[in-house]
Amino acid sequence: MNTDIDRDRGMLTPADRAFLLGEREMGHEQSRRNAEARVRRRVVDAILDFDLLLHTLSAKDRRQVFEELTSDADTLDGLKAVLAFAYVGTDEQGVDFADVLVPAVRHSEEACAASRRGANVSVDVTFEVETSVESTLEGVADRLDAGDPVTPRELFSLVMQGEHDPGRHDRIDLAVGGEADVDDQFLERLATYLEGELRRPTPSRAVIRLSG
Repeated sequence: MNTDIDRDRGMLTPADRAFLLGEREMGHEQSRRNAEARVRRRVVDAILDFDLLLHTLSAKDRRQVFEELTSDADTLDGLKAVLAFAYVGTDEQGVDFADVLVPAVRHSEEACAASRRGANVSVDVTFEVETSVESTLEGVADRLDAGDPVTPRELFSLVMQGEHDPGRHDRIDLAVGGEADVDDQFLERLATYLEGELRRPTPSRAVIRLSG
């Protein structure tokens, strides 16, 4: 997760980012509600803007945007977050993400084939998700309390759930190596978010030291 508040304004202003990260105090409950409503409105308006961008932004400008977005891990994580945000949000509303993803991919492939190859194509898109429960977040919290190691993804899930506060511990031991998409940058972002210091005693173990 990118926690740089002072980036140029995008969908969110620096003040919005500070509010979401808990670094901006609201003196009144109404001020907090106004900030939440402002962020919600900006998210909706930004999503609507993508329909405009898709149909009006020139191919040259689009290529330059994605040249920048695909140039490093942080911006690639931002692209992943866009899809994750849409996936979680549609799921919460009982909308099948496939109903959003499949026609988007199909129409894009059809448009690309027509513009680049002058051809009509038939597009078959398959999207399937299989989920197996490996551990409960309550169990992860219990292991943290006992001082036992957890995986980086388990810690990330616990942070995202918000019901448990990993930051109250003096240290968090992480078992590293079993998750293909977890690298040092992912661990650094976790440590930064928890306001801790990351250490790597061994390739298979990491420690986040916190103030407790």
